[in-house]
Amino acid sequence: MSDAKSPKNLATLTEAELRLYAQARRPKISAGNVSRTEYQVADEWRDVAHGKRYRIITYGCQMNEHDTEALAGLLKAMGYEETAVNEEADLILFNTCAVRENPENKVFGEIGRLRPLKRRNPELLLGLCGCMAQEKVVQAKVQTTYPWIDLVFGTHNIHRLPDLVMQAVHSQETVLEVWDKSDTIYEHMPKVRKAGVRAWVNIQYGCNKFCTYCVVPHTRGRERSRSKASIVEEVRELVEEGFAEVTLLGQNVNDYGLDLSDVDFADLLYAVGRVDGIKRVRFTTSNPWNFTDRLIAAIAETDTVCEHIHLPVQAGSNRVLAKMNRGYTREYYLQLVARIRAAIPNVALTTDLIVGFPTETEADFLKTLSLVRDLEYDSAYTFIYSPRTGTPAAKLLDPLEEAVKKERLNRLVEVQNVISRRISDRYLGSVERVLVEGTSKTNDRLLSGRTRSNKIVLVEGAKAWIGEEFPVRITDGNTWTLRGERLPVSGAQESDGV
Repeated sequence: MSDAKSPKNLATLTEAELRLYAQARRPKISAGNVSRTEYQVADEWRDVAHGKRYRIITYGCQMNEHDTEALAGLLKAMGYEETAVNEEADLILFNTCAVRENPENKVFGEIGRLRPLKRRNPELLLGLCGCMAQEKVVQAKVQTTYPWIDLVFGTHNIHRLPDLVMQAVHSQETVLEVWDKSDTIYEHMPKVRKAGVRAWVNIQYGCNKFCTYCVVPHTRGRERSRSKASIVEEVRELVEEGFAEVTLLGQNVNDYGLDLSDVDFADLLYAVGRVDGIKRVRFTTSNPWNFTDRLIAAIAETDTVCEHIHLPVQAGSNRVLAKMNRGYTREYYLQLVARIRAAIPNVALTTDLIVGFPTETEADFLKTLSLVRDLEYDSAYTFIYSPRTGTPAAKLLDPLEEAVKKERLNRLVEVQNVISRRISDRYLGSVERVLVEGTSKTNDRLLSGRTRSNKIVLVEGAKAWIGEEFPVRITDGNTWTLRGERLPVSGAQESDGV
């Protein structure tokens, strides 16, 4: 295997050799000094804001959405009530994303538009938190350009929100408290979840991968896993509250447990999947690294774990993957997908793709296109590369014109849309189990639910069906959604998938 470390030889390796290569390249992760403690809101902060209102504006990924649930829980414990109207709020928090430049510009644009409201109501508190707050350049920008922001804190000290809010109430200057890291996991922080069918459950924090384009390891810190017992207990509580489906969240869920001594992600899936009353289990996101055969078996063997895997590839060119520091090759990824599909024949695969990474050539881009055509993803999140300050990729020369990047993105989207539509058409006439989540966003006379493969299905029916799972015959559809009719359970013959 000594010559296998050269990328030019990887295409000739057997499946077993590729897996050994992956194991050898996997980062060595220290267990570190992480402590896990039960969170309690201090008595002095309980109901201290009775009668006041808050609004949280959230940008970014599901992890940010889940953080917002914790922020809302802490504010509710302080006595705040939620409002959707800026003019009614006593506290407005921006929970932010730093993955791309555009959301950052939107955040500062919104903060700028709130300045007149702040002038009319000096008692209004404006806060900036989340991933953007972890960036030194953002902290400096707040202090020099947006001094009317009252409060800035990051991803590592969310639990400090009650203390920080009260500091901001009594301070004439911006309260800025951003931690570079945290070695403590606070279990069972209060949360305000929207009433519904699906809930997020965080299983780990941080990322150790250090892809050259990504700020997440800098804003979220190194990987820290919650205990399996706490996660399973939270899922049980969610079932008791009426939730039917949970999504296990992490920057790289495959690495769950690497900092623990006796558990891995496969163990966790088996345990969560056995929780009495849970109907469906999903997870996101899975880096292709550490996607073991044992994990594949856990997905295949656990009835409640859905047959949908989000598996970001980012690019189809080995040269670009190496510059991204993704740690795997096209060949390794293809063989991983082959192993997954062999074990889970009905699996739906989705992915992330970056176009226009610095030095990407037309030949590199065509390799990405060919990968998409060969693997036929159910859908893909596609992005033009966005340089982030402080990442290695931001220092690379980027000779590509923006027009070229947009043209490549359009070509990629066109190819993927054709594939997605073709996959949707395969569902026509099949019978799928659909979990109804609510009403359609565009037509409240229709119910909206999902198949186990994460396809959105619209069904005519009563709102009393929300939360139910039942067989639906697919009658129509387009690229993104399907239409169907409910069948009686006794007469349904479920399909084997598409």
